[in-house]
Amino acid sequence: MVRVPGGPFRMGGDDPDAFPEDGEGPVRVVEVSPFLVDATSVTNAQFAVFAKATGHVTTAERLGWSFVFHQLLHPDAVRHVRRDGIAGVAWWLAVEGATWRAPSGPGSDIGRLPNHPVVHVSWDDAAAYSAWSGKRLPTEAEWERAARGGLDGARFPWGDELTPRGRHQCNIWQGTFPTHNTLDDGHLGTAPVKSYRPNGLGLYNVAGNVWEWCADWWSTSWHADDRPETRTDPRGPSTGDARVLRGGSFLCHQSYCNRYRVAARTSNTPDSTTGHTGFRCVADIA
Repeated sequence: MVRVPGGPFRMGGDDPDAFPEDGEGPVRVVEVSPFLVDATSVTNAQFAVFAKATGHVTTAERLGWSFVFHQLLHPDAVRHVRRDGIAGVAWWLAVEGATWRAPSGPGSDIGRLPNHPVVHVSWDDAAAYSAWSGKRLPTEAEWERAARGGLDGARFPWGDELTPRGRHQCNIWQGTFPTHNTLDDGHLGTAPVKSYRPNGLGLYNVAGNVWEWCADWWSTSWHADDRPETRTDPRGPSTGDARVLRGGSFLCHQSYCNRYRVAARTSNTPDSTTGHTGFRCVADIA
C-alpha cells in the first residue's frame, strides 16, 4: 500500500468539458486524514484468494448474468446473450454466465489475466473483500486525494496533457466509439494493473482501465457553507440508491465519456456489475 499524506486539498474541477450534472464542481477545499491506499486495483489473483478462503459468491454469480462490452464477447457466449439489454447503449450485452471468473462470458476465463483488475464485481462484493482483507473502500475525497498524486488542480494524475510527447498514460478508447478501437495504447479491454507509469504517490491506473467503487452514496449537491470533515466530502444528502464510482475505464472516449479526468465521477447501484468496474482498498493509519 501507499501512504497518502493528510491535510487540505482542492477537490473537484471546472474543466470546460466537464459534466456539471455529475456534480464535479465547484472546486472546494476538503481535508482528509492520512491513510494507506492500494497501489493498484484488486487483481483477479487477489480476488481468487478471497473467494477460495471465504466461499464468497458474487452478485453476478448469484444473479446468473452481467454486462459485457460487445467487442469483448467470447464466441462461445453468443448464445448466452439475453434480450433485456440497456436501451440506447447497444454495446452493453447482458450475458448469462458472465462473472469475474468468466469476464467475457461462457468460454472465457482469467487464466491469462491474473494481474488484470477483477471485474464484474458489485459494490457489495468490493465491500466484502475490503472487510475480509482488513481494509475498506475509500471515501470519494480519499480517492481523489490519492489519484491526484500530489498535483494541485491537474486534469489527469500526471498533469494537464492527455498524451504528453505523444505517449499514452492510461488505458482508454482510441478511434471511433463504440465501433472501432485503433488500439494505440495496446489494449481493447482491461490492462494489467501496473501498466503505464504510476502517479506521484505511486498509484497505478487511477485514470482509465476500470471504474473503481467508493464508499460514498451518490449526490450531486454541494453545501459551500459546510465545514469540510475529516476523510469526507460534505455533500448534500444522497439523491438515490447509487454508490460513487471514480476513475473512468477502458471504454472512456473524448466523444462520449471523458470521465478519465481526476475530478470526473459517476455512479451505479450497489448490486450492479459490469466488465469495466473494479475497486481498490484503503486502510486507516493508527
